[in-house]
Amino acid sequence: MSVFQTKAWQSAWWETWGHTKGFQLVELWDGEVPGLYVSNYRFRGLLTIRSLQFVGTSSRQLKTPRTEHNSFFPAKAKLNVVDELGNLLAKCKWGEAFFSDLPGDSDELSALYEIAARNSWGLRFVAKDDGYLVATRGSFSDYLASLGPNSRLRLYNRRKLLGAQGTVREENLWPSRPDSFFSALNDFHQARWGKPCFDQTSWDFHLKFLSRVEKEGAQPLLSALFCGDRLVSVVYNVWYRGVVYNIQAGFDESFHKKIALGSLHLGYALESAFQDNKTFALDMLAGVGRREDYKARFATDAYQLISIMLVKSPILRTLYWAKGKGNLEGTT
Repeated sequence: MSVFQTKAWQSAWWETWGHTKGFQLVELWDGEVPGLYVSNYRFRGLLTIRSLQFVGTSSRQLKTPRTEHNSFFPAKAKLNVVDELGNLLAKCKWGEAFFSDLPGDSDELSALYEIAARNSWGLRFVAKDDGYLVATRGSFSDYLASLGPNSRLRLYNRRKLLGAQGTVREENLWPSRPDSFFSALNDFHQARWGKPCFDQTSWDFHLKFLSRVEKEGAQPLLSALFCGDRLVSVVYNVWYRGVVYNIQAGFDESFHKKIALGSLHLGYALESAFQDNKTFALDMLAGVGRREDYKARFATDAYQLISIMLVKSPILRTLYWAKGKGNLEGTT
């Protein structure tokens, strides 16, 4: 179970978006991991479609922070996945079901294919994304030695050059100054991407999530990196059940042309993870950098997240087939 399946993330998302949009919540499995919900939307303004999705995701109606590593059941649960998942999908009425960011090697994903075939439902492969993590059980020095020289330079060796610019210090701004942290994150993103990282609704969501997740044993790590009196980089991490989740980051592009502040700050986070015997991985999650897939260069392991759609409604299956919407298997 990942940090995205905590009650803190799920409840904050539901209260911020799901509840306010009038979505219909489906009973949670064992009260632990995600709920499912049903929403209605209009297809081409003519047909009302009931869409079943994970709490924390929205394929068509909302743009919200990404919820990854989705699952239907607790990892500790001992069950027949095909039967239990089939029963879960039978609990409510839906025309299409969109399940995003399922681990590519999960039994649940395999079960969805089998269930779709059993029921003659259409199945559409929507997306495949690569995610990356660094296993932190060994020593940080051994990890650095395993990197290429340029990666090692960016992640660690430029610390000396950074120190020559002023006294370097890190500070966790949770819980003392989270608004200052998110304000800096937005400013850095505005300068780099031409828009802030979080609008006010998302900002409020993250504060609500962070204020709750500590009760589930998590530790918010709103790392601010200072050089002298200047805040030069921020990294939004959360430690949960032995994994540091690298959710967002931002840095001052104008600081020094030879210092990749984002990579260097990630290096500090990695060193801390290696030094903590309660931590076994830093998960950089899915997504690529602006100019390169930097995560692949630093990762020790990679994984895939798969998004699929099940189409139960015969009318929808015909419409999707006619429109050529991806690979709709099982459609005649």
